[in-house]
Amino acid sequence: MAATLTHKPGTTWADAWQRSLAAAPEAFRDDRVRNLWDGRWHADGHPLPAVTPVDGTPIAGPPRLDAATARQAVRASLDQHRAWRHIALPERRARVAATLDALAAHRELLALLLVWEIGKPWRLAQADVDRAIDGVRWYADEIDRMLEGRSPLPGPVSNIASWNYPMSVLGHAMLVQALAGNAVIAKTPTDGGLACLTLAAALAAREGVPLTLVSGSSGELSEALVRSPEIGCVSFVGGRDTGARVATAVADLGKRHILEQEGLNAWGIWNFTGWDELGPQIRKTFDYAKQRCTAYPRFVVQRSCFDAFLAVYLPAVRAIRLGHPLAVEHPADPLPDLDFGPLINAAKAKELDDQVAEAIDRGAIPLHRGDLADGHFLPDQDRSAYLAPVTLLNPPPSSPLHHAEPFGPVDTLVLVDTEAELLAAMNASNGALVAALSCDDPATYQRLAPQIRAFKTGHGKPRSRGDRDELFGGFGASWRGAFVGGDLLVHAVTEGPDPDRTPGNFPDYHLMPA
Repeated sequence: MAATLTHKPGTTWADAWQRSLAAAPEAFRDDRVRNLWDGRWHADGHPLPAVTPVDGTPIAGPPRLDAATARQAVRASLDQHRAWRHIALPERRARVAATLDALAAHRELLALLLVWEIGKPWRLAQADVDRAIDGVRWYADEIDRMLEGRSPLPGPVSNIASWNYPMSVLGHAMLVQALAGNAVIAKTPTDGGLACLTLAAALAAREGVPLTLVSGSSGELSEALVRSPEIGCVSFVGGRDTGARVATAVADLGKRHILEQEGLNAWGIWNFTGWDELGPQIRKTFDYAKQRCTAYPRFVVQRSCFDAFLAVYLPAVRAIRLGHPLAVEHPADPLPDLDFGPLINAAKAKELDDQVAEAIDRGAIPLHRGDLADGHFLPDQDRSAYLAPVTLLNPPPSSPLHHAEPFGPVDTLVLVDTEAELLAAMNASNGALVAALSCDDPATYQRLAPQIRAFKTGHGKPRSRGDRDELFGGFGASWRGAFVGGDLLVHAVTEGPDPDRTPGNFPDYHLMPA
């Protein structure tokens, strides 16, 4: 009989909220969070009700601003920018370093908030916080050479980002943008990360780093955060539909931009025999339920080796552990080491479940379907945001799973017989951020890899967004604007000598890094 699980003491949402109130009373008040603009915390906006995907518990919702207040916040950020850009680099670096020390001191609380707000398992939530802190420390050490001959933008950087990496993507970018001499504006992601980002912003604001953090709907705030003449650069991370609207706006205005969008990242298997190494990598692709921009939800497999592929793939996917990230058998037990917890919300879980059912109805072959009954759950907890792993063979062209990123634990397998079919299947989404190709012969890899439309392609191993000096971007519709990572992240939010042709994918040119 399975053991009965319970919350690990000290990890409930109420525990996390009380610790947040104590750590930053200026930003958290009673049962709501505040917006940060003009260097002060404001009890404005209309808080929306929200629940955690972990078990449906009510949590703090975003205090959504109206368009008029958002415009005020942007104008105030420009005033901050004009002052901040003239502060000497050693002072900016000292303030950012002090912020990083404060973030490190609150590491576990930030991670616990991520668990509740976006459902990350404890190991991955801690990694998100650590990557932000360690990554910005690297920039603080390297920033002098990166800024040689460059100056801040004429206006603040505006950030609109997805919910899946509040610290290691959005928080990291904001602090580097400030280190480079810019005031920074960010909209809290609609679907999660509000409390974590609010705590991080409070710690930065105490050190005098000019951050603005506001909540609101994209439609209500886009005019201010994207089109305002005060904005020096727009940085966006999210889906292609919203990204396309942002891209149109910034192109019309000639505004500096960084637009990271989705793409169907594929892993190809061609003339390959190294199966022992592949199994562990397949399981790791399910980290955080594939809710990552660099997840691999598509495997394109040579038909003649499909049996050997399945012999390693199926045991790997059957070994995946999912469930409540904070449930333990005994109070002294460590938090569980899960591959993933819930999806971001119940609506997303239902959407994917419906897409799977529709694909099967139209001809896809289900090779594996997990069962939530095997998961790691509290007794009678709400499981509506959870989805067990699913693997489909040959999704029909009419299905969204054929050509789009599912952003959930659903793999699709496509069988091919020729190299041309391999490349066509791997390039199904008109550009991707990453790809991988497993083949024994290095010469074959060198010949095929350049024909895969992904910014990074791994030889028999996955590629990731990367940290520190590793560059990042996308091909085709997966990326618009300046590439980032290493020096390029700083160059994207600063101005250099004319002609300042930043590497990236722009309407009038495409330039790869040297």
